[in-house]
Amino acid sequence: MISYLYQIKNPQGLHARPASKLFMEAGKFSSAIVLKTTKGEADCRNLLEIMGLGAESGEMVEFSFSGEDEDRAKAAFQKLVEDDLNL
Repeated sequence: MISYLYQIKNPQGLHARPASKLFMEAGKFSSAIVLKTTKGEADCRNLLEIMGLGAESGEMVEFSFSGEDEDRAKAAFQKLVEDDLNL
């Protein structure tokens, strides 16, 4: 298992559009991908769980990856949140 910490920079926090992109990206990998916040955790293959976390701007979140393609999944999520989503 590997993980990746990220501080949310978007003033709107983790809202519907980036949550749906995380959900769609998770479907590309066989590894389990979990998003953890201070309020709980969400399976990234479950859009409602991601949105239910209500992650806010400035909050530190942790993505954890566990499985045979965890390295590729981590790299893809890192690029997605930093470059594509501006989350």
